[in-house]
Amino acid sequence: MALRRGAFAVPLLVVVSAALFALASRSPFDPLAGYLGDRYTTTSDADRARLADELGLHDPWWATYGHWVRGLLSGDLGVSRSFGQPVATVIGERLPWTLLLTCLGLGLAIAAAFALGVWSGARPGGPVDRLVAPLASVVQATPPFVLSLGAVAVFALSLGWLPVAGLTDAGSDPTFGQVAEHLVLPVTVLAVSQAPWLAMSVRQSVRDTIGSDAVRGARARGIPERTILLRHVVPVALGPFVTVIGLRLPEIIVGAAIVEEVFSWPGIAGAVVTSARELDFPLLAALTVGTTLIVLVGSLLADVALTLLDPRVSADG
Repeated sequence: MALRRGAFAVPLLVVVSAALFALASRSPFDPLAGYLGDRYTTTSDADRARLADELGLHDPWWATYGHWVRGLLSGDLGVSRSFGQPVATVIGERLPWTLLLTCLGLGLAIAAAFALGVWSGARPGGPVDRLVAPLASVVQATPPFVLSLGAVAVFALSLGWLPVAGLTDAGSDPTFGQVAEHLVLPVTVLAVSQAPWLAMSVRQSVRDTIGSDAVRGARARGIPERTILLRHVVPVALGPFVTVIGLRLPEIIVGAAIVEEVFSWPGIAGAVVTSARELDFPLLAALTVGTTLIVLVGSLLADVALTLLDPRVSADG
């Protein structure tokens, strides 16, 4: 299964990257405007044309794409015009902060969703179940940027409990305490935005398992309810739970990017927006292909985990 998925990923990544260059070439944005900044309006047309030729902005998209592919095959991701640095440096400086935010947010979402899903699914109609279902429906219908702005308005501006945005306070060094304090709001918002789908999946899986013949047989043999829940129901519920995480990985990445932008977190999201606005092809291509690869690998790992957790599932040949 892994080899077949890997073989499929190669042509998919080629199509995605080529389509990116083709579509970006039709963008109404002028990459020179972003490159020159305030100097754009004072630069003459002749100088703009000369600079565009030097940067290769007049080249057809397939020529630009071919140049990028040749560099990629040689291990060179190119240089970002937007940041004036090699693409590898831009990604290397920002990726750790994105991973920190995403891993903490997703980890918190998984823990909370699994606990709430198992509790409400095992006690249908109980107080927790009556609270989880409608609350999950409301939260999952609310865009992450709305949750982010609401959290800022309540906990940062009104109550003043937490900082509004950024990695640290203005002029402060990125110490552990500073980073941890600034992480609280974005991590919590990201976890809350992703938890409803996961919780409802676990809830439904637990309900289906509790009503199965195997569980009824265990009860008939006098096995305690706690043992049935922990040793029979929860392991079965893990399979669909892992699958949902893999399927929703693209939404998790998008949600993390939105949260990063709202909270001015120095991660990959800002680089994506800047590279798209300024048509910074080397950086935009690297980020797009990298994100696609992460989604493919995450989906594969979810399927592998499901195959290992549930012996009834085969590795599709």
